[in-house]
Amino acid sequence: MKKHRIDKKIGLEMSDIKWDHDNPFIHKIIVEPQHIDDFQHTNNVVYLSWMAKTAWEHSKTLGLDFAAYAELNRGMVVRRHEMDYLAPSHLGDEVYCATWITGNDRKLRLRRRFQFIKPSTGITLLRGMSEFVCINIETGRATRMPPEFIDAYKPTADVENDR
Repeated sequence: MKKHRIDKKIGLEMSDIKWDHDNPFIHKIIVEPQHIDDFQHTNNVVYLSWMAKTAWEHSKTLGLDFAAYAELNRGMVVRRHEMDYLAPSHLGDEVYCATWITGNDRKLRLRRRFQFIKPSTGITLLRGMSEFVCINIETGRATRMPPEFIDAYKPTADVENDR
């Protein structure tokens, strides 16, 4: 296993975090007051917005930002989400949201998996999945992926039922 840099803020080696799959794309988040609900933990819908943000940030690193989508007149939109809440996060917590592309039928559908970890404890807070469909932006109708999507959105983790 490769050694990664030490994150000075938390004092953990990134390689010590128990990710569900190798080589995640990681989006770091700090829980802020607007994320907290009446139970004094992060509201469940906030995690959904963090999944969307993480997927979009990953897409941009793959060269597919909204300008590229517009130029191609194609985009990936959510068809379905699944979320399993395992532990809470609280105000001020640092949370890492990891994502992997776990399925791409090279035609219409793309699947991502997510894992949220609180790096100070190593506890997994949530596991999630989002399924996306390629659309024609002008019409909003489902359409085949362009070659640029097939090339950029290659699976980064192998999950048997996601292929």
